[in-house]
Amino acid sequence: MSLNGAGEEIAQILSRMRLNAAAFIVTVYGDIAVPRGGVLWTGTLIELCGSAGINESLVRTAVSRLVAAERLTGERIGRRSYYRLAEAARAEFQQAADLLYGPDQPGRGWQVIHAPDLSPDDARRLRLGHMGGPVFIRPDRGQTPPPGALVLHAGEVAEPARLAGFWDLSALQEGYAEFIASFSPLLAVADEGGCRLADGDALTARLLLVHAYRHVLLRDPRLPQAALPAGWNGGEARHLFRRLYLALTPGTERHVAAHLEGTDGFLPACTPESISRIPVAV
Repeated sequence: MSLNGAGEEIAQILSRMRLNAAAFIVTVYGDIAVPRGGVLWTGTLIELCGSAGINESLVRTAVSRLVAAERLTGERIGRRSYYRLAEAARAEFQQAADLLYGPDQPGRGWQVIHAPDLSPDDARRLRLGHMGGPVFIRPDRGQTPPPGALVLHAGEVAEPARLAGFWDLSALQEGYAEFIASFSPLLAVADEGGCRLADGDALTARLLLVHAYRHVLLRDPRLPQAALPAGWNGGEARHLFRRLYLALTPGTERHVAAHLEGTDGFLPACTPESISRIPVAV
């Protein structure tokens, strides 16, 4: 599998994306390796990244940096090196996996958070809306409060649409619009009626799909419908993601079983964990 052998549709997607090698490697592990034991041979990782236009030198540099940052851990068996996500990185991707593959969880009212020690970066990471000063807001899904924060729980509000102004939703809409524009053309060759991509290309396309959607989704506070602005495209993006993920999975699984290696040989096509991620209806 290589970029030269990728379909025209994948080449068009890659032309619109600016892949960071380290971030893409985390996507590879989270979507492919973790549900199948968590370990990949370096040669397999180089092959997967090569299919997305990331050369071997960049892969090895990114792996070294991820190990130094304690995001990957490695081991040698004979002359081969193998890597897995470190425990902290694995837990972080599992949180992302719940959003990517799991059912939507509607909020139950709102959390109003007084957090004077919260940094702007942490507030963005937690997808908090900024109400002013040290006061933030988010849909209440039972999340753990930030350290040292005081949390007030509010029910439904009279004018929920006014709450959307506490987030920069325009940037998210642009991100979702770019995702939709990049991946909608894949529906012509990879739909429920039968994927016409080669198995290796289906795997590459699914990795790019997960990587691009994850990048936007993890910045989305997932506001209730009543609080969203007119023309909100997050639902359309989620429908597209689930539809393509389902269509690309059979070819992905065949290629995984035939070409991708861990410490015990080729990875299984599927496992109970990987099956649990596949949407049964879109």
